[in-house]
Amino acid sequence: MAILKIARMGHPVLARIAEPVEDPTAPEVRRLIADMVDTLADAGGVGLAAPQVHAPKRIVIFHVPKGRAQLEKNGDEDDSDVEPEAVPMTVLINPEIVPLDDEMATGIEGCLSLPGMNGMVPRYRRIRYKAATPDGSVLEREASGFHARVVQHECDHLDGILYPMRMDDLSTFGFSEEMGRSELPLGERLRAMREAGDEEI
Repeated sequence: MAILKIARMGHPVLARIAEPVEDPTAPEVRRLIADMVDTLADAGGVGLAAPQVHAPKRIVIFHVPKGRAQLEKNGDEDDSDVEPEAVPMTVLINPEIVPLDDEMATGIEGCLSLPGMNGMVPRYRRIRYKAATPDGSVLEREASGFHARVVQHECDHLDGILYPMRMDDLSTFGFSEEMGRSELPLGERLRAMREAGDEEI
């Protein structure tokens, strides 16, 4: 296991469409996933896609800390139906996402490939996702709130999409330290997230 270098916005690997994984149970896939888990823990994030560690494969990992889910439930216009329970570390290989309806929600996102930055991003509020797992089984789940947001954010990386490309209003995009000084609602939200020890998507 190893800590891998995280690609930053502008690196060509983040603009590529990632390749499907032919054998989810292959030893090299397991090694990559183990390294991604270590890298995510070291970076202090909640999600990571393989292209972010210079491996253009359709693999993402994520977890939802209980405190983050509860913060979303209590303080964000995003969701009144967020699951306040934690989602354990999850590996998705060749994931597919289907929105459950057309309802969108806007919330703050960050990214390990855009360190120190945040923006307000619209996402589908409720989704269903399906993916292979490292043991060769198939995982299917429905998700809402921050859980759904993280899955959509990470899966976007597999198609060469970074969250600013999803934003409707680029005036809400900037360095979190600077925006956190603002008295506007976004600044208040960023301060609350920092106080809660929030992690990057």
